[in-house]
Amino acid sequence: MDFSIKVDPRTWQEYIAVQQKGRALLINPLMNKGTAFTARERDELEFHGLLPPAVCTIEQQLERTYESFQAKPNNLEKFIYLTSLNDRNETLFFRLLYEHMDEMIPIVYTPTVGEACQKFSHIYRRGRGLYISYKQLHNIEKILGNFYYKNASVIVVTDGERILGLGDQGAGGMAIPIGKLCLYTLCAGVSPYSTLPIMLDVGTDNEERLKDPLYLGLRQKRVRGEEYQAFIDRFVDAVHKVFPNVLLQWEDFLKGNAIKQLNRFKDALCTFNDDIQGTGAVVLAGIYSGVRITGQSIRDARVLIAGAGAAAQGIANLIVSALQEEGLSLKEARKRIWMVDSKGLVTKTRSALEGFKVTYARDVDEIATYESKDRSRITLEEAIVNSRPTVLLGVSATPGIFREAVVNAMAKLNERPIIFPVSNPTSKSECKPEDVIRWSEGRAIVASGSPFPPVEYNRRRYRIGQCNNAFIFPGMGLSGTVGRIRRVTDGMFLDAAKALAGKVTARDLDQCAVYPELRRIRQCSHTVACAVIKRAVAEGYADEEVLIKLEETVERAMWFPKYLPIRYEA
Repeated sequence: MDFSIKVDPRTWQEYIAVQQKGRALLINPLMNKGTAFTARERDELEFHGLLPPAVCTIEQQLERTYESFQAKPNNLEKFIYLTSLNDRNETLFFRLLYEHMDEMIPIVYTPTVGEACQKFSHIYRRGRGLYISYKQLHNIEKILGNFYYKNASVIVVTDGERILGLGDQGAGGMAIPIGKLCLYTLCAGVSPYSTLPIMLDVGTDNEERLKDPLYLGLRQKRVRGEEYQAFIDRFVDAVHKVFPNVLLQWEDFLKGNAIKQLNRFKDALCTFNDDIQGTGAVVLAGIYSGVRITGQSIRDARVLIAGAGAAAQGIANLIVSALQEEGLSLKEARKRIWMVDSKGLVTKTRSALEGFKVTYARDVDEIATYESKDRSRITLEEAIVNSRPTVLLGVSATPGIFREAVVNAMAKLNERPIIFPVSNPTSKSECKPEDVIRWSEGRAIVASGSPFPPVEYNRRRYRIGQCNNAFIFPGMGLSGTVGRIRRVTDGMFLDAAKALAGKVTARDLDQCAVYPELRRIRQCSHTVACAVIKRAVAEGYADEEVLIKLEETVERAMWFPKYLPIRYEA
């Protein structure tokens, strides 16, 4: 790293000290200000002739870049433009996103990032982060050492096998860690200088990728079994040695691998899986807000989950923890959770059930008898009749599964049914929120995983709250940076969910929105980070001293995209 942030003792203002001059600074996206370099900086840093003569403000640059963004013909082209901007001027990139958050988060992350993953090898411009292939098994520490910053704060890692609801995208999955870390910075102020996206390339089973002559990944079938696990173990060991204080987030691994790696390493280093724990926390926060509208208590919740993958496990486990906190026993709490997968309601009559499905499988005597129907395969609609849920969650990545009959069944049981089609990208959503509002005659409380526009029904406007993990994981990263948390626990996610729910205002609820607006997400991340740090201290995973002026300390730690003066110091 050839720069450092210092404070001028005369003015107490921060500045950046660099050991480079000329073009080397202009092609460094962390340092580059483009036309905003001042006259003094241009003279001292030897920029004369390398820039047009006009000195622009960041506001003028924003006007220019936003004009260029709007001129792009479709969302993928907008994604490519923003990626290019990020590659040349990191500060301007994040400031543009900050000023147009509602418009641009769906571009740099879901849903547009899904298409970017699919076309990654065709739109690739410049490397970002680290690629570690299986063939580099014995050089992982050296590769990690190639990262320009020696104290990485947050790593997001994927192997590209279960990208959103799109499946195996191989090396194209790298767009997800890059996008995720963008949100760490945008939504919680985690410094972009210290975030590291990593792609673990063990091959792909996606034939379309393997046959693509432009595919950039390892051109072979996926490594599996003991060889795969040995590779992961070696990676984690290398991370622990090179970046001992980093927060490691697992992202978009196949269900079995996601659960296995989390359980294998959660007590060995500071790590979590956003697909499991982050999803659980953001969904629980929405339920906390939803029961404020229904007038019920979380203690009375009965939850039916469509989908039984890693996300379903995280959601179910955290809801159980919330119910236990309300006084229910573990057994009683688990009885409030029902799951439906591709084979119907998960019951104990099935053979070879996965571990967590066994936990939530229902007894046969709980299932009503349906004339001329197979009791071994209870459909989603039949499961609603059996379980009488107050909450219906969709994490199935099966578009249209929440059809009119399903919504009607929920509306028949509940005056204000809570229905969350959480799957993303948009093409994988279980239903359209506008259909749920219409089918329930405006009574349903809806939140979605992907962004949807407000719904007008019966002269009332419904804002569709986004069940977006970005309300949780950036605050978790910020808490790790500020609190120097040594482990991440389920209790921290439980408190994160409560903290997020606490940011939902009466005005939000009047609009039937169970999440805050995205423009308030930095406030949410601050609150989440403080809650997590307090829990970490209580559990013995952070030092008590961090609680001194905690809110102020967290606020000061949040990086904001603005230009700092640059000085040359040889």
